[in-house]
Amino acid sequence: MNKGPLSGIRVIDFGHTVMGPSCSMILADLGAEVIKIEPSPGGDPTRMLKGFGTGYFGYFNRNKRSVALNLKTPEGLELAKKMIADADVLIENFGPGTIDRLGLGWDVVREINPRLIFASLKGFFDGPYGKRAALDEIVQMMTGLAFMTGPSGRPLRAGTSVIDIAGGMFAVIAIQAALRERDRTGKGQLVGSSLYESAVFLMGQHLCYAAQTDGPIPPMPERVSAWAVYEIFETGDGGQLFVGITSDAHWQRFCAEAGLTELANDESLARNNQRIEARPRLIPALKEFFASITQPHAVEICEAARIPFAEVRRPEDLFDDPHLKATNGLLEVTLPNGVTTALPRLPIRMEGLEPFATNPPAVGQDTREILSAYGLSDEAIADLASRGILIAQ
Repeated sequence: MNKGPLSGIRVIDFGHTVMGPSCSMILADLGAEVIKIEPSPGGDPTRMLKGFGTGYFGYFNRNKRSVALNLKTPEGLELAKKMIADADVLIENFGPGTIDRLGLGWDVVREINPRLIFASLKGFFDGPYGKRAALDEIVQMMTGLAFMTGPSGRPLRAGTSVIDIAGGMFAVIAIQAALRERDRTGKGQLVGSSLYESAVFLMGQHLCYAAQTDGPIPPMPERVSAWAVYEIFETGDGGQLFVGITSDAHWQRFCAEAGLTELANDESLARNNQRIEARPRLIPALKEFFASITQPHAVEICEAARIPFAEVRRPEDLFDDPHLKATNGLLEVTLPNGVTTALPRLPIRMEGLEPFATNPPAVGQDTREILSAYGLSDEAIADLASRGILIAQ
């Protein structure tokens, strides 16, 4: 049994791909019992994705149990309803109208379980766009996020499924608030999050900026930085280092540690705004300095100066990150293809929450155990399996 602040909460998870599974993964990491309902006979299609989709199932489905059902059969549908009847939360991120066509819409399940929190994760809330199909990249384009990420004329999506995951996180917030409300009223409710509205929320700072300026907002690569030194430098050994010098004290400490006495003593560079005006001569001088030293030496200087900096890395570099190793930031799991690796833990700390990771389940791995608890005999389970209504490992 999972341990954590949500221990005792049972979640029926119809999620697929990223948005729904990220929501249920967070709940599972917090201690909820998550039963993943996969379609029989094939299982979650995400299991078979290639390319960038290779990482979806193995990452977003840890700490869950799998039941494989054919919901398009009367028997499979009734088994799903049986599990929903004593669940606390249901999560679904099917396309518009799909959950209703399956016979498991809110109006149906609220009669089965009035205490149920029904979390519906969609591309858009109801409105003019409500029937549209949506993807993470679609809403990044629609909301200006892609425009802000790439240079002018070259909109660029963020380098991870940021909106899918954000939508899942907002759903977790809504679910936890609804559980708290249920403690007070005894009643469940329908809650939701959406990709589009999640992306709009993330764009709020740019909307606020737009409301206070007359001109168009430039994309991030072309923004006017508030800081004179805030960019990537090449080091002599081929490395890259992002350096942010955001205060005059930062500047003095950096120059002292780097031995840049001439720059430190230059009164025309004493203040940040002066350094911004002097960028045409300052940045080339700093580029020359960083090109003359190795990346490890540059890191030593920046650490000693106590300024913001970062080595520019690839994702796979995180496997050997000394900080993540020291803080138990990666948890070991064995993926469905047999590869054992370490993946990010839930990035929060709280009393009573110990990080754990059970392996992503095989298709229908827990069908027999879970349905037996609902009173089905081995013979009944075997019969349903023989007719393709479920998969029982």
